[in-house]
Amino acid sequence: MNYQRSFEDLEFNAIKWWPQELSATVAEASVLPILISSQDLFISALKLSGNHPEQIFDVISAAKIPINLFLKHLVVLADYGGEMIKRLGKEFQEIFPQDDSTLEYYMNYTFKGEQYTYTFKNLPIKGLDNSKLAIDGKAIVEKKSLSNLYYDMIMILLYGSTTEQFNLAGLEKCEIGTILGKNEIIDTYITQKYLYVSRITNGANTNSLGQIAQTYVCGILSKYLPKEYIITRNGKILLSDLGNQDSTKTSFDILVELADKKVGIEVSFQVTTNSTIERKAGQARDRQNRMHAQNYWIAYVIDGAGNFERSAAVRTICRYSDCTVAYSEGEIAVLAKFIQEKFNA
Repeated sequence: MNYQRSFEDLEFNAIKWWPQELSATVAEASVLPILISSQDLFISALKLSGNHPEQIFDVISAAKIPINLFLKHLVVLADYGGEMIKRLGKEFQEIFPQDDSTLEYYMNYTFKGEQYTYTFKNLPIKGLDNSKLAIDGKAIVEKKSLSNLYYDMIMILLYGSTTEQFNLAGLEKCEIGTILGKNEIIDTYITQKYLYVSRITNGANTNSLGQIAQTYVCGILSKYLPKEYIITRNGKILLSDLGNQDSTKTSFDILVELADKKVGIEVSFQVTTNSTIERKAGQARDRQNRMHAQNYWIAYVIDGAGNFERSAAVRTICRYSDCTVAYSEGEIAVLAKFIQEKFNA
């Protein structure tokens, strides 16, 4: 069997759209539709919260908005994504002052021209990130209740830009509290902001869907490969850098191993076009050369209508792949056959 498919062969076997058995999981991971469907409720909460700086929490409670969903809206509007949240967590004790007597951290901020002090209820904590806040992937559909951590994060995202530390950890972006209760300004602000910062939700969506795609492939490979084959998500191989004596660990979406034999697998399923396939294409030749230098193999699972719009990238991958298949179970079974043939040779 010829496992080195041409672009035309690959497209002929492609399914282009997510398989039906994954449709519910994919919908769960799609953050943007959830935000859009709850946007009116979120906007109403902002408009009803102009009397005092912490009124927003009473409004959230009365409206029964899941607190992690409300926080996600703030994160998107402030363009304060996962990396910024991690940075905030790591630098928190250097950013905010600490009370000498209580040892509690606090921030002085401004609301409607008046100074206020907020004492943090839970922060700082170790490992602050999107996962801990339940604002990415499947977690966004979980209905979280208000806790001290959410209270702290919402206060920072609302008023961070008005603190003396506004120039640290991107707090200058945290300005939404300055427009609470100002109806016309809120409408204009949110409309403009969502046009510019929806890349945060798109990025989260892409990452979650990538994990779903890899899990699906791993499941089918496990079905078709012998039990002694080791299948690892995000596996790493120590590969020599061609032309010098150095070796580096190279990551693959999926790694299949048996003793000293290895197949690295890259997976890309994109319904809408993005740059992921271009990145994989740019690495394809070097990765294949380095794998072949150690008698390993590299394979790709490529599908999705968006990927086939970038035909040049897919053609490059086909050229530098030992086995290229589409995303159906039958196609992944072909990949399993390829792996067994190589491992049994």
